[in-house]
Amino acid sequence: MAENEYLTVPHEKPYKYEEGNLTVTRGSAWTGPGCHLGCGVLLYTDEDGKLVKVEGDPENPYNEGRLCVRCLALPEVTNHKDRLLYPMKRDPKDRGKNKWERMSWDEAIDYVADRFIEIRDKYGAETIIFGQGTGRDIASWITRLAWSYGSPNYTCFALSGLACYLPRVAGMAATSGGYTVADCSQQFPDRYDNPNWRCPELMVLWGNYPLRANSDGFYGHWMIDLMKRGMKIMMVDPRVTWLSLKAEEHLRLRPGTDAALALGMMNVIINEDLYDHDFVEKWCYGFDELTGRVQEYPPAKVAEITWVPEDQIVRAARLLATSKPAAMQWGLAVDMVKEALPAGQAIVGLFQITGNVDVPGGNIFPVELIAYSGGWGGELISEEQKAKRIGLDVYPLLSLGFQVAQTDELLKTMLTDKPYKMRGIWLQTNNAIACMGAEPKKVLEALLRLEFNVVVDLFMTPTAMACADVVLPACTYPEKDGLRLGDGLQRGEVINKVTQVGEAKSDAEINLLLGKRLNPEAWPWDSIEDMLSSMIATTGMTFPELRDQAPLYLPFEYKRYEKGLLRADGKPGFNTATGRIELWSTFYNQCGLDPMPYFDEPNPGPGATPELMDEYPYVLTTGARRWSSFHSEHRQVARLRRMDPWPYIEIHPDTAAELGFVDGEWVWVENQLGRAKRTVKITPIVDPRVVSCDHGWWLPERDPENLYDVFDVNINNLVPMSCGKSGFGANYKTSICKLYKVQEGE
Repeated sequence: MAENEYLTVPHEKPYKYEEGNLTVTRGSAWTGPGCHLGCGVLLYTDEDGKLVKVEGDPENPYNEGRLCVRCLALPEVTNHKDRLLYPMKRDPKDRGKNKWERMSWDEAIDYVADRFIEIRDKYGAETIIFGQGTGRDIASWITRLAWSYGSPNYTCFALSGLACYLPRVAGMAATSGGYTVADCSQQFPDRYDNPNWRCPELMVLWGNYPLRANSDGFYGHWMIDLMKRGMKIMMVDPRVTWLSLKAEEHLRLRPGTDAALALGMMNVIINEDLYDHDFVEKWCYGFDELTGRVQEYPPAKVAEITWVPEDQIVRAARLLATSKPAAMQWGLAVDMVKEALPAGQAIVGLFQITGNVDVPGGNIFPVELIAYSGGWGGELISEEQKAKRIGLDVYPLLSLGFQVAQTDELLKTMLTDKPYKMRGIWLQTNNAIACMGAEPKKVLEALLRLEFNVVVDLFMTPTAMACADVVLPACTYPEKDGLRLGDGLQRGEVINKVTQVGEAKSDAEINLLLGKRLNPEAWPWDSIEDMLSSMIATTGMTFPELRDQAPLYLPFEYKRYEKGLLRADGKPGFNTATGRIELWSTFYNQCGLDPMPYFDEPNPGPGATPELMDEYPYVLTTGARRWSSFHSEHRQVARLRRMDPWPYIEIHPDTAAELGFVDGEWVWVENQLGRAKRTVKITPIVDPRVVSCDHGWWLPERDPENLYDVFDVNINNLVPMSCGKSGFGANYKTSICKLYKVQEGE
């Protein structure tokens, strides 16, 4: 595509300008300290180059000048006294002890490279794990590093069932040939004024509270914008929220029963002949089979399963089917059930059979400025090495463009040495034992069995303190140049370096330096700017040229399936084996999975293990998001910590009264796997049968050699490391528990 075919935003000022005694730099918030959005920001630095203020960029169409409190607190993170400032190492026998030796960057890169090369030569490259977390722009860098080294074992370590975004993406790729997002006009620089866009009549928020949990390139306050334009909302969420109080229908389902609810709603839509006949007949495959499947889920039965009243299920189904157009914004609650793929298949099926696919104001297929979702540099690893990827033999779905090792199988391998012994790990933006890892004590055990561990992060974390032999200091986003090309509808934005703290380096630079030692031919660039320009070469622009023009938009049109724009062969239809949206999945069938959506009872849980409910009477749902933190980040930032000083558990007033709890007291949350401390927050927003916890907690002010009390407060102590039949999905949202008071001295 020629450069002049892109759509740009006219700016009154250049990307960098002076304002009084401060320098202002336009950029994108797409990297640590985390978030997945890439909001347009204005970064203010003083005469010494210190970051002193952050504001939203009112010229950026994405967020239009709006920022959350985490972004506004950026200077306190970047300039924090506890930042990692230089590379460090320690003797492996001192793991868990705060005994570090400073290194220069040259020493650190040589040390890590020599050990990795030694392990590769002696045991094979597959014995090194490359584990990423979330919140920094590293997917490109870490995949290229892993594959150029020769390891197929890149993954989201140690997230059971890869249960963050990937289940939804993989599921939709398998059944629809691509991922869809809610059309909020974000693909147009002129946004709501674009004449081709139409405001959705209804937005269904399923397992996501977008005002707090901005996911998949979805800016939460678009909801408010659209509601002001007349859009109605439907909320599917166990908890009451501000948005649910504005909803036409709030379906307060039992956690983990999303698939049953969606199938029950499809039962109504199909049996009452409310589906889109024309779209289904022309563009869907397996509708008759789906019709048979939904008969197993009449609304009365679904009401018993989900706790949602039968009449409300029927009303909600009719509202969705008769709203034109309707769109959906969904979230991690769909991924974080064990059978996430059939749940996602059922939920998205509601919008497929009603014809809300790739239409203005419906669910649209994103355009990509550059294709990166499968990683960068896949051609660098041999087919022989690819075949050694852990989990590939067990879960065939992993072959569908997602070049990740399966996390549950990988943990088994680390603990059993089968099919081969793992030797080391590269952990980048990954605080596994505080945030991602289910059964975190088992994760720590596995990490301590490895011979050589490297952690790249902003701060010392429980994971780094527990297992790292080398720690490398990473940058926050104002300290580096980079690209924002992330999830959802891609736009070309840049991250601009405006300051420097200590000797911290960007993830990209760290990986470039190490990559040049491990495989020089795969890392031919002399600078980060050269590497970034190479990544976007297909645009016809260099990094400096993009920086001057960003944000950059691709032209967009609707109903691309009719025009042959979704398939590589240029034929009309969807990028599936049948050329249609597969309500009955040929790919799932080939993988030995049920080709149609179904509901599987969370186990343990009220429906699967009623005998356990006497001892563990409450459904425990985890992962509730806060304004003040992103996963396990921000716990040491004073302003944000004051907003939420301690990990809490939300309990209904009736439940609290029955247990004799008062607001603010410490209690134990316990089940058959473990326990964690929480402070009580009494609130009517949860069902009396359900308790809700946030995640990612550790206490940076506590003793580092006690790992910052992570095992006292980590709710993942109660979450099983166990994935679904496909290898995707895990029960982070559907544990069971009992509650009792913390005694003095505990």
